[in-house]
Amino acid sequence: MSQLIPEGVDPSIPNVARMYDYYLGGKDNFEADRAAADQVLKLFPETRSAALENREFLRRAVRYLVEAGVDQIVDLGSGLPTQGNTHEIAPQARVVYVDYDAVVCAHARALLAGSNVAVLQADVRQPDRLLEDLRELVDLRRPVAFLMLAILHFIPDEPEEGAGAYEIVARLREAGVAGSHLVVSHAIDARPDTTPEALEIYRHATASLSLRTKEEIARFFDGYTLVEPGLVYPKDWRPDTPPERESSVGYAGVGVKR
Repeated sequence: MSQLIPEGVDPSIPNVARMYDYYLGGKDNFEADRAAADQVLKLFPETRSAALENREFLRRAVRYLVEAGVDQIVDLGSGLPTQGNTHEIAPQARVVYVDYDAVVCAHARALLAGSNVAVLQADVRQPDRLLEDLRELVDLRRPVAFLMLAILHFIPDEPEEGAGAYEIVARLREAGVAGSHLVVSHAIDARPDTTPEALEIYRHATASLSLRTKEEIARFFDGYTLVEPGLVYPKDWRPDTPPERESSVGYAGVGVKR
């Protein structure tokens, strides 16, 4: 990893954003990230293809948002910049990337400088503070899309500090006007026999996993109307070509506030 390590960042602790970068074939990760990710891949070999499918879902969902006339997009827990970023898919939209990780934000600011792109270092577990900061970057009096791809499964329902996953989404929904959107992808317990081992790996990383069922994931869309085809495997959400795999390790959907 070529960039300088920001003060306070411990590269010996696996970081979930950098692990995801590794799954996607990126180079912005440390030895500890690669070692932890390789452990996960041994338990769930499909993790890499699932990460790529999630990235493709992002592309199609953002394309839908553009076609729906949404020109303000907040990418929460955006992770390290890679190919096919939100602002590249929606070049005319105001895009705000949000992450709490100092390495992610430093890297994003270096790569994504632009008049219509902003990078905000903030913690979604502090939704009121987040929204206060966002009001300086987007106009919440107009429709805005909140992207929450592969982030909610790192937030428990009742964390020791800050807001839980459902509370966070509820606050974002309340802040958005009619026409605002929520885009979610979320991991499930796809392999119960090895899941406990994978959970243990993430307990030693920067964020633990909180896997949920399809029904529990659907609750995030309370107050929204799911757009077709509803809550489905990421690869099945308006695919450009027929998906090659039948199953998946998560669900994804897009909701609109009426």
